[in-house]
Amino acid sequence: MFKSAVKQIMKGAAILAVSASAFAGPVNINSADAATLAKELSGVGSKRAEAIVAYREENGEFKGVEDLEKVKGVGEATLKANAGNILLK
Repeated sequence: MFKSAVKQIMKGAAILAVSASAFAGPVNINSADAATLAKELSGVGSKRAEAIVAYREENGEFKGVEDLEKVKGVGEATLKANAGNILLK
């Protein structure tokens, strides 16, 4: 019985460790390069990250998080998935 309890605790700890690593850290969308954006933002791959950087270079800094929706392929779902992870400064 003790071994079974230890196995369950270890399994739970492993799940928590994987879940915690799935959450990205905060990222400044006005200064991060495409590789960082792709790594840190959920649902943002390299192509979309490059589009974010290109938009920023053409239009200037993002004034608000919702401005990301002006980038093709970035929508409300992406913003919700990254709520609290996006920095402007």
